[in-house]
Amino acid sequence: MAKKTLSNKNNLNVLYEDNHLIVVNKRAGDIVQGDKTGDKPLSEVVKEYIAEKYNKPGNVYLGVVHRLDRPTTGIVVFARTSKALPRLNKLFAEKDAKKTYWAVVKNEPPKPKDTLIHWLKKNPKNNKSYPHTKEVKDSKKAILHYEVIKKLNSYYLLEINLETGRHHQIRTQLASIGCPIKGDLKYGFDRSNKDASIHLHARYLTFEHPVKKEPLNIEAPLPLDAVWEACLF
Repeated sequence: MAKKTLSNKNNLNVLYEDNHLIVVNKRAGDIVQGDKTGDKPLSEVVKEYIAEKYNKPGNVYLGVVHRLDRPTTGIVVFARTSKALPRLNKLFAEKDAKKTYWAVVKNEPPKPKDTLIHWLKKNPKNNKSYPHTKEVKDSKKAILHYEVIKKLNSYYLLEINLETGRHHQIRTQLASIGCPIKGDLKYGFDRSNKDASIHLHARYLTFEHPVKKEPLNIEAPLPLDAVWEACLF
């Protein structure tokens, strides 16, 4: 039976867990895997949580299935067994996991609902992706579907479904239509959020359990701030 819990020690919001996988609600600022900053990654926090909760001696197995950008919040899935990891990797690689994001933007999109298709090229020097309307060398095709689902006082709430998973895809593609995400200085928003977050949240994830073969529908609560609270219906 899946369990929902909150680890106060690690401030870890667990959305789903069983013997094969664990799903958490990532906070802004957390990195999913270790990088050159040397900051403690979310994967290590989850390992500590598992070791403590289940009294596991020695190294805890944990497989990273996918990632979210550091300033982004929401659903992140980890594999708890070597059996589950390749199956989850296959699900995500073959687009059998449906990812739905919420994004808050200041400018009204050109259309209330649309499909965006670009070829994105990453520049590793500044860790930024650039959109092109046709294929260029070393670019990757990016497709997303967005819809305006709520008009706020000063912003618009968009719901986004991804067909592809490219580097900074949502951030790049929304910026390309004049709708940078709130707080996203890298892609053209005019000011940062106080906590260095951006208003992009991995809200829903639907996929088949890699071992039990049952449908899983995960929902991540929104971060606690006034703009996100205004997005609730």
